[in-house]
Amino acid sequence: MSDLWVSNILQTTPGERGTIKAKANFSVSEDVAALRKATEDIGTTDKTLIDILTHRSSSQKQAISKAYEETTKRILVNDLKGDTQGSLEDMLVALARPPAVNDAKWLNKAIKGAGTDINILIEILASRTNKQIKELSAAYAEETKKTPMQKLKTEVSGDFGKAILLLAEGARDESTNVNADKAREDAKALYHAGEKRLGTDESKFIEILCKRSIPHLRQTILEYKNISGKTLQKSIEKEISGDLEELLVAIVKCVMSTPAYFAEKLYKSMKGAGTDETTLTRVMVSRGEVDMLDIRAEFKKLYQRSLYKEISSDVSGSYGDCLKMICGED
Repeated sequence: MSDLWVSNILQTTPGERGTIKAKANFSVSEDVAALRKATEDIGTTDKTLIDILTHRSSSQKQAISKAYEETTKRILVNDLKGDTQGSLEDMLVALARPPAVNDAKWLNKAIKGAGTDINILIEILASRTNKQIKELSAAYAEETKKTPMQKLKTEVSGDFGKAILLLAEGARDESTNVNADKAREDAKALYHAGEKRLGTDESKFIEILCKRSIPHLRQTILEYKNISGKTLQKSIEKEISGDLEELLVAIVKCVMSTPAYFAEKLYKSMKGAGTDETTLTRVMVSRGEVDMLDIRAEFKKLYQRSLYKEISSDVSGSYGDCLKMICGED
């Protein structure tokens, strides 16, 4: 996928709970001049690149990219690729792109070539809103001339495939009204489709968890515990297996708390020997402008330590500095 500035893709409105926010008294020309100096001087100045790309909103960065191209006749992300390397390069390039383009590129990478990266597929489609899925689909089609739906149909199959394709439509019910009786009906339907019968009716789980609104599903999860005595997540883990289990559990986790879902992802990416820098980069970039403040709070609640300190002890150098800038001290 090329890295042309994408002007015709609507951007997701940044969340109030992000750490990356719009800069007051923002000057496109000053930022373009600083970025040119940082990339054109011998020995790229990582600090300048990090400072600008972690302290501007997505819409401000798209204005910078456009002006950079008009001024230099070069594409900013290509210059970033030429002047940095490894995980720092991946991080800065992703910070410079529109969120929808990042999602499209990550999704394309997950389903391209031999074997599909199920984890990335699940993470993106279980956690994004309808609007974000529509935007990433537009970005994906702009670059590949195919929709994610067309590509996914050739890559996924069975019950897992059905669930993934439903999510990729970006057509989840968005009603904010919750009818407790209907939520109870869905909870009963799930109970009778799983625990209460011999052999699981996966289609019922897929229909309810991939189509119903988030507020409705929160109530359904509460009702399920009342009926079953077990959590819905525990029942899914017992009754369903493989990729479908992973996907449905991710949906339940995101319904209950998307920030907690991503806090767990970050913890696992840094746990044990070696750091999963690909996941770390993807999560920090994709959530930096959305809900990083809430992810930090959930991380502390779940693991009794600060996300900032965890990053500091796990990652070093300019890449670590960039991660810490996005995280912010907590």
